[in-house]
Amino acid sequence: MVPDHTIMSEEEISELLSRYNITTEQLPKVFHDDPAVKTIGANVDDVIRIVRASHTAGRAEAYRLVIKETQEIIRG
Repeated sequence: MVPDHTIMSEEEISELLSRYNITTEQLPKVFHDDPAVKTIGANVDDVIRIVRASHTAGRAEAYRLVIKETQEIIRG
């Protein structure tokens, strides 16, 4: 089962970045040609919210920045 993927609005992104005091570049990445990304029509530089069912928390949210596959990923 594929978790729910949605494109976040600019306002939602601003709130997310402010809450965690981060930049979009610090978010985990997902490639623009990922099947789930293509299905929702996301573009490069969009931020996606991924909601999964969790046995312990009930619901778990994750966030990803959409990048081109050829873009270099910096690993820390």
